[in-house]
Amino acid sequence: MSDLLRAPAELKYAEELDWLESVDDNPKPFSWRLSPKMIRLFVLGAERSDGLDREVAQKWFGDRSIVERAIVTLASDRGLLLIGDPGTGKSWLAELLAAAISRNSTQVVQGTAGTTEDHIKYSWNVSMVIAKGQSRQSMIPSPIMNAMESGTIGRFEELTRSTSDVQDALISILSEKYISVPELDSDNIVFAKPGFSVIATANSRDRGVNDLSSALKRRFNFVRIPVVTNKKSEAEIVRFRTEELLRRHQIELDVPPTLLDVLLRSFADLRAASESAGSDDEKLESALSTAEQIGVLEDAILHSNFFGERQLTARTLGSSLVGSLSRRAPEDLAIMNKYLHGVVEPRGKDEGGEWPEFLAGGRDTIATLS
Repeated sequence: MSDLLRAPAELKYAEELDWLESVDDNPKPFSWRLSPKMIRLFVLGAERSDGLDREVAQKWFGDRSIVERAIVTLASDRGLLLIGDPGTGKSWLAELLAAAISRNSTQVVQGTAGTTEDHIKYSWNVSMVIAKGQSRQSMIPSPIMNAMESGTIGRFEELTRSTSDVQDALISILSEKYISVPELDSDNIVFAKPGFSVIATANSRDRGVNDLSSALKRRFNFVRIPVVTNKKSEAEIVRFRTEELLRRHQIELDVPPTLLDVLLRSFADLRAASESAGSDDEKLESALSTAEQIGVLEDAILHSNFFGERQLTARTLGSSLVGSLSRRAPEDLAIMNKYLHGVVEPRGKDEGGEWPEFLAGGRDTIATLS
């Protein structure tokens, strides 16, 4: 996998999936590669107490009931819709589930304003149509159609970003479980095989962009992914993703626990300020999600490795925090400046530690961007 920028979950964890499949003697729905119990262990991790001969690393950090409900939904005839704020791990959970069930998480449609019905059904190879006419050979199946024909999991990212026409086309697929191809005289229906289902994701901040119709909502089982507020869980997520980043870039650089604590407390402070703000102008445009927290740390690590002392410092982290979260000028800069002077500066005087340098790095970046 060294020649891949980002390997899909089924390749990244291929050895682990192979082993789980070899020891899995539990009942499996349809053509699933793993049983529901083993899928849960793959996603949430397993320890020796689970009765396995090896430990399985935790890959998604969240409530166990969320994962179980998602798996049960996929074993039914309804689609699964993972909905939540940005950065709550919806796409990552969808990828892990598809990898564990089908060993293929790459059958994905990305919902945008430019997504068309062809993207979830089929299109045509124009040169082959001109040469030989329309046939199954000249058809280009969509990722969803491929999933139907193979009885596996198809994924639809950012469902509410796609237009109503695309959403309506998905209704017939989820309810009828086939796609009609009227251009062909024979062999003109593609039926879904057992095991086919769709995992869709939706951003709860996108309400009003392209709301789902009641008909489409009935075809999905909604599973809401909450924002991680537990400090211990959030620290585990950030640490897990950071270790992946360091391995990917082959960087040998330590993240001191004190700096991780500074980052976690800073985001907690900014979230609290955002919740108590009276207007949107007093809130950062950033969702302040765990994913954005990881992005701040990634920026600081890469900067330290390439332009710093190959050592993560509080000053670099403070600069990265302000630079990554200040998206609007002057609104976000004013909010960050207020936070630095009203919270970080007094804390630096009271607690010392990394906070004075963190404050200095934030101030330097605000001066640069102002």
